[in-house]
Amino acid sequence: MTETIFEFLSKIGFTHPLHPAFTHIPMGMVMGAVAFRLASFLPRLKVLAKTGYHCVIFGLLGIAPTAFAGYLDWQHTYGGAWEFLIILKMALASVLTIVLLSIAIMDDPENPKLDKKTGL
Repeated sequence: MTETIFEFLSKIGFTHPLHPAFTHIPMGMVMGAVAFRLASFLPRLKVLAKTGYHCVIFGLLGIAPTAFAGYLDWQHTYGGAWEFLIILKMALASVLTIVLLSIAIMDDPENPKLDKKTGL
């Protein structure tokens, strides 16, 4: 399946790895969530806490396609070899998923306050 996908992409002129393009989705959303949450502590911008929460949700939605693209690239480029950086990336992706899920479950964007959950 992996080779079929990459053969199709090369036929239409796309010869780059897929995963780096997809990583912008969750990472951009995480950076947006942090920026909006910090801005929401300004008195007139409390509504931005909800925007930060939405960024967390969109970041979560972007993790699955990013991980799948990473798996395809790993199979295509490295033949599925277990290298240290691959293991590290999988561990960090798991940690990011757990953190974003925790925020999505515990956060209350309607009442932003500076506490341990916000620090997470």
